[in-house]
Amino acid sequence: MSSHFQLSRVKGLLVLLLISAAATGQEKEKPKLKLGGAFRVNYVYSSWKEEQKTKGGEFGYDMFRINAKASYKKIFLNAEYRLYSEAFGGGFLKQGWVGYKFNEKDELHAGLVYVPFGIKQYNSHNWFFNITYYVGLEDDHDMGLKYVHTGDKWDYALAFLKNAEELNFGGGVENSSSRYSYDVVGRNKETNQFNGKVVRKLGENVKHRIGFSGQYGSLYNIDTNKNGYHYALALHYEMNWKNWNLKTEAIAVSHAPENAPGESNKIIKMGAYGTPYEVASDFNMYTAAVSKKISVNWGPISQIEVYNDFGYMQKKEKEFTDSFQNVTGLLVTAGQVYTYIDYAAGYNHSWLGGNFVDDFSAGNPDAKWEARFNINIGYYF
Repeated sequence: MSSHFQLSRVKGLLVLLLISAAATGQEKEKPKLKLGGAFRVNYVYSSWKEEQKTKGGEFGYDMFRINAKASYKKIFLNAEYRLYSEAFGGGFLKQGWVGYKFNEKDELHAGLVYVPFGIKQYNSHNWFFNITYYVGLEDDHDMGLKYVHTGDKWDYALAFLKNAEELNFGGGVENSSSRYSYDVVGRNKETNQFNGKVVRKLGENVKHRIGFSGQYGSLYNIDTNKNGYHYALALHYEMNWKNWNLKTEAIAVSHAPENAPGESNKIIKMGAYGTPYEVASDFNMYTAAVSKKISVNWGPISQIEVYNDFGYMQKKEKEFTDSFQNVTGLLVTAGQVYTYIDYAAGYNHSWLGGNFVDDFSAGNPDAKWEARFNINIGYYF
């Protein structure tokens, strides 16, 4: 009886161990979820707005966002929803995709994905981005599939983007401008776009990233039911040395829409933040952005990053006037609070003076430089 009792105890312990191991295994297999976000307010003083000059500027709500990251085994999710005021497009999804991790270096993303073009993720350091953002060539997101490889010496990405954010399905419906990143809107739609990007990484003390990006896709016209095309090519270089960072890009862009008779092929419409504007169909773009991070110990302030970001849009149409942007400023880090203090100047720039509608297309040869002093305060969690 004693040996039988002991054998029963051993069996019982084995069962308990197996149950415990199974429970531990089940715990490891549970999906993971991480939520975050940000809340931002903004002060602005614009040289071309008489009311703001008289009032001493304006201070108000900028944006609230929610970020969600989830994973289960090798499958993961990355999504971000933003809520702006109605004047700036209201609420919309910035990004939202499901990924599969093949290994530590290779991933596949599907959904509203980051477009692999130019310097990732930002070709700038300031709150306004660089001029590349305003023509859909910085921090852009479209609907499609993307394969990403991150290696020791080489990074590359390949993507097929079926279309930009499609908010209204069906023929004859224009894309809404209530979106985060700039895309073609109006009577043309981006579709069936292919992107490729490769980056060579060099150096140890001074780190270099030398890259090439290209994209080619169709432009479907609602009126003619025909597909035109568009493409962009870019050479980009990024350097990190101690606390210094340098970003440079040279880009060539062309759009060839199949518009209805009487509609100009020299311009296209692009939209974001609730309002569209015109952009020259063909242009070159050159940017240079430099920053330095400085560690400090001023109460809650731990770091200040000073920067200057410059961008030049050279329009190929002779009668069009070129556009410029330059932002000088600093980023103040205090715990989870990040404050951008920027002096943004523009020439024929829709968001920096001008008449908004055609600054990035025909422009105005009699325009003058306008400036906006901006302070953006955000708590990121």
